[in-house]
Amino acid sequence: MADMDQAKQCVRERVWALLEQAGAAEAGVRGYIPAFSGAEQAAERLTMLTAWQRGQVVKAVPDRAQLPVRVRALKAGKIVYMAVPKLAEAPPFYLLDPRNLSVPAEEAADRAVAARIARKVDVDEMRPVDLVVCGSVAVNRAGARLGKGAGYSDIEVALLVEAGLLSNSTTIVTTVHELQVLDEDLPEDEHDFRVDFIVTPERVIECDSPKRPTGLSWERLSPEKIAAIPLLAKRASCRDS
Repeated sequence: MADMDQAKQCVRERVWALLEQAGAAEAGVRGYIPAFSGAEQAAERLTMLTAWQRGQVVKAVPDRAQLPVRVRALKAGKIVYMAVPKLAEAPPFYLLDPRNLSVPAEEAADRAVAARIARKVDVDEMRPVDLVVCGSVAVNRAGARLGKGAGYSDIEVALLVEAGLLSNSTTIVTTVHELQVLDEDLPEDEHDFRVDFIVTPERVIECDSPKRPTGLSWERLSPEKIAAIPLLAKRASCRDS
């Protein structure tokens, strides 16, 4: 496992450096999902996908790179679920319903504003998800992706799969800069999910090797990670009792 983690981190470091050198992301991007230049254009291109146009419920990450996607979803009348940062609170998801917003979509989609105005919901209160929008540090044409290394996106997707809210027919997309699309194999764990579409400011790449987790990989979760996420801590307690 240590070798796999090291291999993933080497790819992340390479992409972070590449983005900084090209001026495609702000300095200090290491350790984060890159807020890349062209994020607005990528979000606009995403709205052309059939999955976007048909979907009514979107689960989106709270990262700044995907802010334009969240804004467009709310403006299009879609319900948006956004995870509480690090899933560190219970309930662990914000519900943004465009019918009940107290501020404009541009403000509501901001994670700091959502933390103030949105109702938090548990997994059993959520509607089935039509479209998942995730952030990535690196991704390849097969749909394999690397996040920033904390593993929260994998946990979120696994939770939704276990709850029956996400299936093989749910579309998963990521919006990234062209420099984040790598023409090489990426290190993957068994529990890592793959995306169906990669959307950059310039193009849409349809991936042909979909992959979904069957549920949480408890063996991959450290006691510290479980304790830091109330929902997992509760489930772990039930498993042990």
